[in-house]
Amino acid sequence: MLETSARLLRLLSLLQARKDWPGATLADRLGVSERTVRRDVDRLRELGYPVNATRGTDGGYRLGAGTVMPPLLLDDEEVVAVAVGLRTAAGGTVAGIEETSVRALAKLEQVLPSRLRHRVNALQTYVEPVPADSPGPVVDPEVLTVLAAACRDGERVRFDYRAHDGSASVRIVEPHRLVAWGRRWYLVAWDVDRQDWRTFRMDRVEPRTPTGPRFPPRDPPEGGAAAYVARGVSAAAWRHRARVVVHAPADVVTERVNPAVGVVEAVDEHTCVLNTGADSLHVIAVYLGMLDLDFEVTEPPELVEHMRALAARYARSTPVHVGPRGGVRSFPEG
Repeated sequence: MLETSARLLRLLSLLQARKDWPGATLADRLGVSERTVRRDVDRLRELGYPVNATRGTDGGYRLGAGTVMPPLLLDDEEVVAVAVGLRTAAGGTVAGIEETSVRALAKLEQVLPSRLRHRVNALQTYVEPVPADSPGPVVDPEVLTVLAAACRDGERVRFDYRAHDGSASVRIVEPHRLVAWGRRWYLVAWDVDRQDWRTFRMDRVEPRTPTGPRFPPRDPPEGGAAAYVARGVSAAAWRHRARVVVHAPADVVTERVNPAVGVVEAVDEHTCVLNTGADSLHVIAVYLGMLDLDFEVTEPPELVEHMRALAARYARSTPVHVGPRGGVRSFPEG
């Protein structure tokens, strides 16, 4: 059993980790009785921590919002993660938090123990990001926090959404995850009206408050939120699409294809179909060559012609030479 002071710190850490805690679960985590948990909660309140309690069979505890920010308990790995995250946010894609991120980082570094300061300084000194080719869209930090909280609490959200073509609509969704891809943020959510999973660009979302009722969690889209975004965003941006029959098991092809490149569909034990695409026919041809497997291009017709032209070019690059004894060997020109 933990001593009282250590147990209070552990209880505070648990309350900060998630929104609601049943009393019985806290007691089990701390190895004490529910009566002891109630006494420890009272001690935290005396120290200024606003711990709210609810009664009944579903009763429990929640760390409420106070007039001042209470001290946070972070382990070494969490401290390093926060420091690196603040450093990244100082030059990131979330609008309006660059200066506040720098101020927060300065306060954090001031109280870091030397062992952690060395780790953070090493990461900041020797990690140099490559600047983006072009400035990306920025996201309002309030939009991020509202949607992240809705994902955490399982609450429906209603928001105004501006599509790629400029059209506006009001969407009601059950938010699942936020996905950061490069310099863009996406929300993966179940669209209540369309009864299907959808991906939304965060810089085009304007949430309406308050949030809606709670909803039971759903099974995530196939492959998870990140893979779902990769498939949807890539396909939407493709100029050329292709359907390719690959003479290999689906699991073998899946191991060689990034979700952002294409979707694999099994046909039988030895054959599958790869639905892929890219901005140019040349890029698709490169992808297919990198599979290192036998395949047949069935569509589109322009890709079929492009592959035939490539095959002829490769054949010309390895001319056949007939030796003096009739042997055949090939060698590159030059």
